[in-house]
Amino acid sequence: MVQIIENVEPNRIADFFKDKTILITGGTGFLGKVLIEKLLRSCTDLRRIYILIRAKNGKNIHDRLQDIFSGPLFDMLKKQHGKIVLEKVEPICGDISAPDLGLSPEDRKKLVQETEIIYHSAATVQFDEPFKKTVLLNVRGTRLMLTLAKECKKLLVFCHVSTAYCQETQEVLKEKTYPPPCDPHRIIDICEWMNEDTLDTIAQHMRGASANNYTFTKALGEGLVTEQMETLPVIIQRPAAVVPIWKEPVPGWTDNINGPTGLLIGAGKGVIRTMYGRSDYFADYVAVDIIANGLIVTAYDYVTYRVRRVYNMTSSDEHLVTFQEIIEMGQKILNTQVAFDWVLWYPGGGITNSRLWHNIRFYFFQFLPAILIDIMLMLFGLRPFLTRVQRKIKRGYQIFEYYSNRRWDFRKDNAAVIRKWMNETERKVFKVDDEGLDYYDYFVTCTLGARRYIRNEKDENIPSALRRLKMMWFVDKLCKVLIVVGFFYYLFKKISAVFGI
Repeated sequence: MVQIIENVEPNRIADFFKDKTILITGGTGFLGKVLIEKLLRSCTDLRRIYILIRAKNGKNIHDRLQDIFSGPLFDMLKKQHGKIVLEKVEPICGDISAPDLGLSPEDRKKLVQETEIIYHSAATVQFDEPFKKTVLLNVRGTRLMLTLAKECKKLLVFCHVSTAYCQETQEVLKEKTYPPPCDPHRIIDICEWMNEDTLDTIAQHMRGASANNYTFTKALGEGLVTEQMETLPVIIQRPAAVVPIWKEPVPGWTDNINGPTGLLIGAGKGVIRTMYGRSDYFADYVAVDIIANGLIVTAYDYVTYRVRRVYNMTSSDEHLVTFQEIIEMGQKILNTQVAFDWVLWYPGGGITNSRLWHNIRFYFFQFLPAILIDIMLMLFGLRPFLTRVQRKIKRGYQIFEYYSNRRWDFRKDNAAVIRKWMNETERKVFKVDDEGLDYYDYFVTCTLGARRYIRNEKDENIPSALRRLKMMWFVDKLCKVLIVVGFFYYLFKKISAVFGI
C-alpha cells in the first residue's frame, strides 16, 4: 500500500517566534490577555514572555497573573499544552504611568539584555479619564517604553498598539504616519507640574479638534513613535473598536463592558432605550482574536520585509454593518433568543438623528422610569441606583454621539499585501480577516458571552428569562400609554387654565 503524505506548508510566523523573548505591556487588559494566550498556544517554541504588571487591590503581581490564568480564556491552552506552558510567562513589577516605568535596576537590566520583541499595548481606554492621568499613561508611558527599547540589545521590533480613531480629522485614514496635534513632549511637561483640576479645566482647549482625552493622547503617542522611526525598529498598529472573541479560544469571551459590550448589556437590561446618531452610518468593530493575530503577523511582516510600518486593523472596507442593522439584530436576539436575567425594563427603543426625539425618549423612557423605580426602592428600604446609572449613561452618550454621526474611510493596503504572502497554514492559524463571519450568529455569541463572563448568568436560566420578558412586554406597552396619556392630560390642564375652559 502506498502511503500518501500530505504536503503541509510551513508556518513561518510561528517559526519566527522560536526562542524569542517578548515583553508585553497591557498584558492584564482585554487585548493583552488574548495576545498572550495566542502566542503561547500557536508559537509554542517561544522562549519567554515578560509582562509588565503592578500590584493592585491588595494582590501582588504573581497573584494577579494566576488570576488571569485561572479564567476560561486559558482552558484550551492548558488542555492542549499542559499547565507547564504557563511557566514561560514571567511577571515584571512595573507601572507604565510611573517614572522610569517603576522598574527595579535588576529587572530593567534583565529586560535590556533579553528582550527581542516589544508589544506596547498598555493604555487607559476610558474616554473620560482625567486629562493628567491619560497623558501620563498614554503619552509619557509610551516615551518611557521607547527609552527602554533604545537600551534593549537584541531588539527586533517595537509594536505600538494605537487606535484607528487617533486621527479624527482625517476622513480617509491611510497607513502612514501623521503629525501629532501638538508637541507631545510639551504636553508631558505641562502635565508633570500642573495639578489635575486645572488640567481638566483647560483640557478641551489643549485637545483642539480631538473629541476626547483618549484619542488625543493616542495621537500624541503615535507622534513619539514616529520620531523614532529612523533610530528604532518601530511599527504602529491601529485597531478599530475591539469586540469579543469570534472564533478562538472561547467564542464570545470578554472581560469588560467598555464600548459595544456595555451598550449590549445596557440595552439588554432595558436601561438604554435610545441613541442619537445616523442609523445609516456604520460601525467599525473587529473581534479581539483577529486583532491579536494581526499583532503577531504584522510584527513578523516588518522584521522579515522591512517595508510596511503602519497597519490599520479595521473591518468597514470589507463588511458594512449599519447602526440600524446592529440594533435590529440585537433586539431580535435579546427578545427571542438570549435574554438577560432580571431585566429592569423591556429591551426596545432605537437610534434617531433627531436630537429632540432622542431627548424625549431619554427623559420619558429612561430617566423618568429610573426615578420612579428608585423611589420604590427607597420605600422598601433599599439603596437607589438607577438614577445614578442614567446620569452615567447620559455622559456616555456625549462620547458615543461623536462617532455615530461621522464616517471614516480606513485604508488597508498593507493588509492586502500580507494576505498575499501568507500561505494556507498561516492563514488558518493566524486568521487576520473576518471572511466567513455571520454577524447575526456572532452577536448571539457575544450576548451569551456577556451573560456568562460579565454578568455571571447561567445558560439554563435563559428560558425563564425569556418568559419574564414576554410579561414585561405588556407592562412596557401599558407604561408608554400611561406616560403619553399623562403628558397630554397635563398639557390639557395647562391649556384649560390659560383659556379658562
